[in-house]
Parts: sequence; C-alpha cells; structure tokens
Amino acid sequence: MSDLTRKAVIGLVQFIVGLGLLLFVPAWTLDYWQAWVYLLIFAVSASATTAYLWKTDLALLERRLNVGSRAETEKSQKRIQVYAALAFVGTIALPSIDHRFAWSVVPLPPVLAGDVLVILGFFVIFLVFRENSFAAATIEVVSDQEVISTGPYAVVRHPMYAGALVMFVGTPLALGSWWGLLMLVPFVLTIVWRLLDEERFLAARLPDYSAYCRKVRWRLVPLLW
Repeated sequence: MSDLTRKAVIGLVQFIVGLGLLLFVPAWTLDYWQAWVYLLIFAVSASATTAYLWKTDLALLERRLNVGSRAETEKSQKRIQVYAALAFVGTIALPSIDHRFAWSVVPLPPVLAGDVLVILGFFVIFLVFRENSFAAATIEVVSDQEVISTGPYAVVRHPMYAGALVMFVGTPLALGSWWGLLMLVPFVLTIVWRLLDEERFLAARLPDYSAYCRKVRWRLVPLLW
C-alpha cells in the first residue's frame, strides 16, 4: 500500500468515525435510525468517491487530502476554514441534540427527501471531481492549472460549493430535525465568504479566470446568485 493510499484510507476511516461520534454522542443513544441511514449514505458516497479518485486521478486525491485551516496559505482562508468546520459540526450536532430532547417531529417523507438531497449533493461533487483535476481542498494555483468552464462549471462558477449546499440543506431533514435547519444560516454565510475570497484570489493569479467569470454569470445558484 502506497503512502498516499494509506493516508486516504486512514483519513476516510477517521472522518467516518468522527461523523459517527458527532451523530450519536450528542443524541446519547444508538436508537436513532435516521442517523444510521445518514451515516451509511455518507460512508458509501465518500468511499466511492475516494475509490474513484484513487483509480483515475491520484493527483486530485492528494490535493483533496491536504485539507483544513493549517493547509491553507492565505490568512483569510485559514479563518474561513475554522468557521466552516464549526458550521459543519453544528449542522450535524444540532439535529442530534434535537433527537435527544425530541424537539422536532419530522415525518418520513421529509426525512427521505433529505437523504435524496445528500446523495444528490455527493453526485454534484463527484461531477466536479470528474471535470476538474485542480479541485483542491485548499485555495491554490499550481503551475499547469487551467480554467475549467465545462460540465458543472458551465452552469455555476462554484459547483462544488453548490453540491455542498444541497447536501447540507438535506442533512437536518435526513436527521429528522426542523431546528437543525437554523444551521444553514452560518453555513451559507461561510460558503459565500469563502467563494468570494476565492474569486478574488483566482482573478489575481489565474489567467483567463476573470473572463470566465464574465462568461458564467451565476456563482452558486442558477438564476439566483
């Protein structure tokens, strides 16, 4: 097993275990079927995506493993990564706390709709990885990087963030929590902050990026923004 493969497998296992802890520790019970379904969807989707990158694009897999505030080179992105991590934790933990104290009663159809949104979000992110080998987890420009304007990038400038937004709109519903939807406010604000800072960075360092922005009008949501 290569160092990259070992790092990918260990990182994936650690993330899934951490996600499980976020789901079940605040709930203080394992009797939480919505969380089990969500964890299964997340584990299968993340594993399939990792396997795809391992088979087709090792360079992108390595870029995706370099993640977090410490990996960022821009001070602004270091701060954004911290807020993004907090928003992610809150998006998972608040529905778990909701389940513990039974604040919400969410019928089965919205829960299943939430699961579908999570799967759809993963699929959009997969399309991004298939189209763009430079879709690193950090904001950077490498020597041979090109502007990608095909596939999902022909629809919005930041399709990976769009996929993440779809996924985390579905997360509170999938976990059976109406109150968890409140976490969409800090999550969306963090995404907007990050993509605006990313656009500033890329426009200054990546040739033709400004022209791409003029060509593709919508940043995150088609016909809206």
